[in-house]
Amino acid sequence: MTTTVKAQALTQFGTAVLESLGVPKADAHLLADSLVVAELWGHSSHGMLRLPWYVERLRSGVMTATTRPEIVMDSGAVTVMDGHHGIGQVLTAKAVELGIERARQHGISAVGVRNSNHFGTAAYFTRMAAKEGCVALLATNASPAMAPWGGRVKGIGTNPWSIAAPGGRRGVAVMDIANTAVARGKIYLAAERGVEIPDTWAADENGVPTTDPKKAVHGLILPMAGHKGYVISFMMDVLAGVLTGSNFGSKVAGPYEANRTSGAGHLLITIDIKSTMPLDEFEQRMEALIDEVKSAPTAHGVEEIFFPGELEDKNTVRLLETGISLADTTWQSLAKLSQETGTSLPPTFTA
Repeated sequence: MTTTVKAQALTQFGTAVLESLGVPKADAHLLADSLVVAELWGHSSHGMLRLPWYVERLRSGVMTATTRPEIVMDSGAVTVMDGHHGIGQVLTAKAVELGIERARQHGISAVGVRNSNHFGTAAYFTRMAAKEGCVALLATNASPAMAPWGGRVKGIGTNPWSIAAPGGRRGVAVMDIANTAVARGKIYLAAERGVEIPDTWAADENGVPTTDPKKAVHGLILPMAGHKGYVISFMMDVLAGVLTGSNFGSKVAGPYEANRTSGAGHLLITIDIKSTMPLDEFEQRMEALIDEVKSAPTAHGVEEIFFPGELEDKNTVRLLETGISLADTTWQSLAKLSQETGTSLPPTFTA
């Protein structure tokens, strides 16, 4: 069973819940919007099921309601920001703003963020830079999820990363991936919905592949592409954790841990396209690349080839019209938040 809600109403609800906990209105809206946009993209694993996680972290005080970033290193093109355990989405949006500004000045910029929190989907932020005529790469670390290659105890995070670029008439080309076979949120989503997972996604606490998402939550997520996923994840922790002066490896806590300071780190690299060529020329070249990919002969049973980010844009158009379908367990958790905070639930919508 599912409950269907309009996106705008869902954002308003999330904003109101967060405001009731002392989060400033603009910051509350940003966090709520990041969750609803994930729903619109078709990535419910990073959507509203996470709102209660953030709420519990705000209540315990390990994530501060008012985000006060401080620039602690500044060499012009390279800056490091201490987030002082503020809201990850707010800190990353500020990093994007600063990254674009410094890239305009220097052609390229790097912004490191230390002592942050989970920021949702990385593409939410790299898309911001792409829409301003930049190419952006964003890396983050995360709490341990996979074992080092050859090990049986988790010590490496999924450590997602995203790259986005303007695509001219095609919009934005963007990739956003974890380095595991699947994002951890998809396992939590499967557990909420009571459905099995493929046996290639995760292993139980004994390292045995499992189709039970509840066993997977307490076990290991398998790396993508074997050892390649492990080494990419390791190096993303070098960029996001070690280099920024933040936590790394097993010291990073996840958003579902209500009483542990996260210490997540992020690194944003932003390139101002105009420092390499005129923006319209770049967009024409991107359009040519995308057109070539989309015009390739399709494999048997495939109707259309998508370029990175296109499917999410199509899902957004559709779900803005039909509404967002939430799993019953997610809706029940939102109803609980509604009661606890005195916030009215959004009206349901019949497509």
